[in-house]
Amino acid sequence: MTGQEQITVGVGAGAAGFGYERGGGDGLATQDMVLNIGPQHPATHGVLRLRLVLDGERIVHAEPIIGYMHRGAEKLFEVRDYRQIVVLANRHDWLSAFSNELGVVLAVERMLGMEVPTRAVWLRTLLAEMNRALNHLMFMGSYPIELGAITPMFYAFRERETLQQVMEELSGGRMHYMFNRVGGLKEDLPAGWLDRCQAAVDAVRRRLPQIEELLLGNEIFQARTQNVGILSRELIDAYGVSGPIARASGVDFDLRRDEPYLAYAELLADGVLRVPTRTDGDAYARFRLLLDQTWVSLDIVDACIDRLRSLDRGPVNVRLPKILKAPEGSTYAWTENPLGINGYYLVSRGEKTPWRMKLRTASFNNVAVLPEVLTGSVVADMVSILGSMFFVVGDVDK
Repeated sequence: MTGQEQITVGVGAGAAGFGYERGGGDGLATQDMVLNIGPQHPATHGVLRLRLVLDGERIVHAEPIIGYMHRGAEKLFEVRDYRQIVVLANRHDWLSAFSNELGVVLAVERMLGMEVPTRAVWLRTLLAEMNRALNHLMFMGSYPIELGAITPMFYAFRERETLQQVMEELSGGRMHYMFNRVGGLKEDLPAGWLDRCQAAVDAVRRRLPQIEELLLGNEIFQARTQNVGILSRELIDAYGVSGPIARASGVDFDLRRDEPYLAYAELLADGVLRVPTRTDGDAYARFRLLLDQTWVSLDIVDACIDRLRSLDRGPVNVRLPKILKAPEGSTYAWTENPLGINGYYLVSRGEKTPWRMKLRTASFNNVAVLPEVLTGSVVADMVSILGSMFFVVGDVDK
């Protein structure tokens, strides 16, 4: 940058984007080049634009430009009652719909001082971990595609479909489940559902090593990801990065263990809940951590199934008044979502709608740190870094 002239080109401009002919010689230009990546829709991530300043093939500055998927969810919360806001909450991160619903209803239940039935607590925990596994499997399939490996997507989607079938049978939805309610869940389990859920989890556990064998020992995958996009603990602290990205850099923090909610305290005491971490902090470590967490989620689902089998039949929700109003005041609830920490700041003035519902979404911080991670890298590593940061743009823009 340092006073040099800049030129701006788009992807695909080729030599026509330059003000000189290629071929070397004393007249070879040395301007910094501004390259726009996007706005485009790279499958699972959403519509994002990156403005890169390049010195040759080296990135000297990166600016993520967000807002292309802004739908004003936080303002829409203010004109929807406490039943209706759930439909908005599960859409900003479309890969973590159940977990998004859960955070909102936990905040409202805290305002109301409401105790949720035990069966609902364990079933919520089961479904939250199923949703976590579904989220991670999507990234385990889509990330290799961004690096040029098509085959792993078919394996990952096979496992996703196996889990999706039982989730769809229970809730009626494939991605936007709308199964949480203030006070519990929409309805009880269908007959035989626990057996079908157990069979699905067993099948995924049996086949998951195939994804590991395809990728983790693959020389090309290793070359594209190891020592690429290293994220330091100092940057994680500075930018509030959380979830699997932070734990891949050695940050040993997980709300399920450190501030338990739902049934996680009991699962921790039983040794089922574990918090895997890695120390390398590169793209390879971030991918490995998704696999580690998927194994843990499957173990938690098994434990929840066993507990639900032992519980007596009973209600899974609390009967609510026709018009539900939260008392005047404010509260903050946070959850360990698949992509990191989500926070829900609820302010009520005693009406049937929130006066304010502010979301703290994990994806925003994961994107905010991109300029630090991309600067100094080469363009060829940009996609590898971008895909390993695990974000959904709807979760950024809200």
